[in-house]
Amino acid sequence: MNTSFDSKTLRATGLCAAVTLALAGCGGGGGSTAPAVSVSDITTSAPLAYSKAATFTLTGHGLDTSGVSLNVKGCQGLQLLAGGTPEQQSMACQVTGASTVQVDAQGATGAVLLSRSFNVPAPEVELQTTLGRLTLALYPDKAPATVLNFLGYVNSGFYAGTLFHRVVPNFVVQGGGFTTGMAYKTPTYNPITLETPNGLSNLRGTLAMARTSAANSATSQFYVNLKDNTGLDYASSSAPGYAVFGRVQDGLGLIDTLAGVPTGTAAGLTDVPLSEVVILKATQTR
Repeated sequence: MNTSFDSKTLRATGLCAAVTLALAGCGGGGGSTAPAVSVSDITTSAPLAYSKAATFTLTGHGLDTSGVSLNVKGCQGLQLLAGGTPEQQSMACQVTGASTVQVDAQGATGAVLLSRSFNVPAPEVELQTTLGRLTLALYPDKAPATVLNFLGYVNSGFYAGTLFHRVVPNFVVQGGGFTTGMAYKTPTYNPITLETPNGLSNLRGTLAMARTSAANSATSQFYVNLKDNTGLDYASSSAPGYAVFGRVQDGLGLIDTLAGVPTGTAAGLTDVPLSEVVILKATQTR
């Protein structure tokens, strides 16, 4: 993703912005001589976290012209922040790099003036439940869209007050779609594309997305495998399986406790815990 620091360019059409590197300016500038451009540093304000917003700041000279642009790999929705000066400009974007975000400051010819790489730790989520706490490790390198979707629900607060509504011993425990009284909670995001095969298997302790019979139908509901359920893996285009995107890093004993709770029928569904097991809060911890 590439954007120019020239405020005239950023307000112009997408086509104009796309050709910034090929032109001395876009939408103005006349025949004046462009100031000297240099970039001495690229910094970020805080440790990066997958799916969350990040801010990058460039320090140098002539940064308010179309003579310099920023190319970022592993971050989407790059936007120029207000309040910049010729000596300092800041950009914001959403981190989508599974392990790093690469930031290149480029001159008008496309030559790299300065390059920096920033580490992105593997994301983790903590679930506080009425049975205790779970820590989930996620795999954005294997299932990037699925992890982004899950973290979207986590960070929006969607999972707070939802239930583990399905418990099938020696198979799976499932949650993320119903609230107290087995009231269905409507998903807030569109269904995602199924990310199988992705090299991950439905082994004991892994985290995967629940879906309907349609391959690309997963939204908010997820499950944890209580045993090796390789029959849920991708087999063919007509049997695409279920997408694994993480694992229980800490708290598998809690999942085993959950697997042993008495179940019955509620809201027309079977395998529902007779005493509600509630996700009190879901938090992305890194």
